[in-house]
Amino acid sequence: MELWIPITIAAAFLQNLRSALQKHLQGKLGTRGASFVRFGYGFPLAILYVVVLHWIVGFAFPVLNWTFAFWAVIGGLAQIFATMLLVYLFSLRNFAVGTAYSKTEPVQAAIFGFVLLGERITFGAVIAIVVGVIGVMLISVARAPLSWRNTFAALSSRTALIGIASGAIFGVSAVAYRSASLSLDGPGPIMNAAVTLACVTTFQTAFMLVWMLWKDKNEIVQVLRSWRSSALVGIAGVLGSACWFTAMSLQQVAYVRALGQIELVFTFMASYFLFHERVNRTEVVGCLLIVCGILGLLFW
Repeated sequence: MELWIPITIAAAFLQNLRSALQKHLQGKLGTRGASFVRFGYGFPLAILYVVVLHWIVGFAFPVLNWTFAFWAVIGGLAQIFATMLLVYLFSLRNFAVGTAYSKTEPVQAAIFGFVLLGERITFGAVIAIVVGVIGVMLISVARAPLSWRNTFAALSSRTALIGIASGAIFGVSAVAYRSASLSLDGPGPIMNAAVTLACVTTFQTAFMLVWMLWKDKNEIVQVLRSWRSSALVGIAGVLGSACWFTAMSLQQVAYVRALGQIELVFTFMASYFLFHERVNRTEVVGCLLIVCGILGLLFW
């Protein structure tokens, strides 16, 4: 099995955990505060990860350059705004629809990867990605009678449009991060990804601190008061990001993000087995299509 596969699965699991924790925090901190904790409580761990790789494992520091700085800033800003859109979805009644549509990111990431990096994917991989996205769309309309009218309504709803926008901006950030990591002249993808993560999360923390100081200083106080739960978000977020960055240093973004759709399967498994929530037939079919898309991606 190629290394990027288990790393991506771990990233999807950690992202699912982080999203659940952020949903809990959104009511306490607001959209900006709940988004900030992902970076603010995560960047010290990201820096520690680099230190461990250098001093204990023995990896040399890569040489930074202006190309790296450009893509790191683009990726960092894109991830901030994509995260805020996703967290905002948690405040909407039917946020699951928008969250599902944010998982159209693999298709959008494939387009951005082709335009910005010249990356090409095989015809079989395209089919696998489309099958997975259809599964995501089925899940998004699973709670309403399946019809063209309901499908169009779901596609044009406010939550769906926000979700698609979030997926698009996450796609930009993913391609930017891969570009930043590949621009480094370092000892290998693991150290390159770790340094990229540490630089990006430090920049994101500084950027959002200045933003909150300008807009509402009380948000910083609330973030500090909720340090226990906020730290969990930061830890889950930075561990997930470390896995994403490493996987995207090893493989094209479209493949990594397509496999990352397994996050929705984790969500429905937890919903059914842990919370004993009912799952209807359309949701089961959607999950099966996502799994089929993932298997097709891995074997084509």
